[in-house]
Amino acid sequence: MNALQIRATVLCALVAMFDGFDTQAIAYVAPAIAEAWHLNIAALGPIFAIGLLGLAIGAFTFSPLADRYGRRIAILVAVFAFGVFALLTSQAHSLGELAVYRLLTGIGLGGAMPNIIALTSEHAPAERRGTLVTAMFCGFPLGSTLGGFSSAPLIEGFGWQSVFLVGGLMPLALWPVLLFRLPESVRERAAADSSRRRFPVFELFSQGRAQRTTLVWLAFFMNLLVMYFLTNWLPSLLRASGMPLSTAIWSTALLNLGGAAGGLVLGRLIDRRNPYRVLGTAYAGAAACIVAIACANSAVTLLLFASLAGFGISGAQIGLNAVTAASYPTAIRATGIGWALGVGRVGSILGPAAGGVLLGWGWTTRGLLLAAVAPALISSAAVFALRRATLQNEK
Repeated sequence: MNALQIRATVLCALVAMFDGFDTQAIAYVAPAIAEAWHLNIAALGPIFAIGLLGLAIGAFTFSPLADRYGRRIAILVAVFAFGVFALLTSQAHSLGELAVYRLLTGIGLGGAMPNIIALTSEHAPAERRGTLVTAMFCGFPLGSTLGGFSSAPLIEGFGWQSVFLVGGLMPLALWPVLLFRLPESVRERAAADSSRRRFPVFELFSQGRAQRTTLVWLAFFMNLLVMYFLTNWLPSLLRASGMPLSTAIWSTALLNLGGAAGGLVLGRLIDRRNPYRVLGTAYAGAAACIVAIACANSAVTLLLFASLAGFGISGAQIGLNAVTAASYPTAIRATGIGWALGVGRVGSILGPAAGGVLLGWGWTTRGLLLAAVAPALISSAAVFALRRATLQNEK
């Protein structure tokens, strides 16, 4: 790897880290906001959902624009947007203001993600693409983990607003570095202009790609549904069940840390083994770990299986990002990744929203966690079916 490739990967990893911090911040501060504003925690379900709606909007809109105008400009606009609106979130004084700022922050967060994946993939050597894309994307769960470890002391010392202040200042401090040092993809610049004149989403279903795209979307939808259900509700569920706030937050921090470890391990495996078998097995293992979390009778057991669940859920999602990036040609790569993430974000909206509804109906913590097993198993089945579809296309 040359210096340009390393620089692109490191800068994209930093964007992923700040993206992860700001995406997860609302879950960490939700119990503190509920206490400060004298709300039932279920009232924050729509806030979780609207932030994730912003992620979907950003993924759907920024990725086709990036295939037309370039990855670099899309990343710059997205990072500036989520930094500014994260800062403004710290000034919210009502649920309405909080919802608007989380929606706008989410659009920027969702717009950055497919483009840092595409840019890293297009700079990476083919034989190391899975490893480098997953290593870069591990910045996302690492950022979420950083948020988990820092949120409790920040909230205790400076109030919940301080988490969003940090979440806004970090990407804005990085933005000038991106402006002057983030390279554009050589492959993206070399893509034929004629291929960009067509609506790129249609290309995801042409030339035998329809079955593959459908299965990728199903895997993204189901896995992000369970992933965001857990990352948004696990702290509040555990706090409501009587655990200290610090333990509740640590459970989600370890869930994300396990995802970072899973991304690194699984990324290397998908470069060396059949990627679909590796990822399908990881999703199935994550389903078993969710059952173990639901049945855990001690904090140590819960934290252990939370980290293992993150290894399979977030780690396999990182690996699936890399596999998806390699599945589409350069001219529609950002669109392929972005629309898969966008469809997945719809699942990520439904997961937290459904959690709020079920809580309102009186479901227990154990019942909610066991309900999350089904989408994890569906993700596993979709990836194994994707393996069969790929083999059929190759024949």
